[in-house]
Amino acid sequence: MRFLTEKIQHLKIGWNEREMTETDFYRLCRRFKIKVVEMPLRTGGFYYRVMGRDFIAVDSRLRREKKLLVLFHELGHFLFHTPESGATANFHGVGRRTRVEREADVFALCALIPKQFIESKPLQELVDEAGFTPETVAERLSVFEHYGI
Repeated sequence: MRFLTEKIQHLKIGWNEREMTETDFYRLCRRFKIKVVEMPLRTGGFYYRVMGRDFIAVDSRLRREKKLLVLFHELGHFLFHTPESGATANFHGVGRRTRVEREADVFALCALIPKQFIESKPLQELVDEAGFTPETVAERLSVFEHYGI
């Protein structure tokens, strides 16, 4: 995990230092030339690369907090798991919980719930006021306890 956090720090995007927003997400997509498509899907979202172009698709019916989590998760796949050449696809919430999926989850959780929130806010406040599910907050706390980030 240390390699990933070092790679993110080099991007200088405020990851895990402040709460990242939808504006941050779309700014990063413009920076990296990722096209985002919202449409009704049977999965939360997915990242794919075809003919050297990168895309993130997200289920347009998701509520805002869940959609942001999915969007940043898929951005994590782009940042960490994009092959140099060839096609690829990563689907949110489909299949086994592999290392690749856990890394994308950690990226998304820390983007939306930075370390200072975990250290200074009552966890229930993240549920009541920020709109995160208790499961999301528990998963973020687990990342903090396990990796210290």
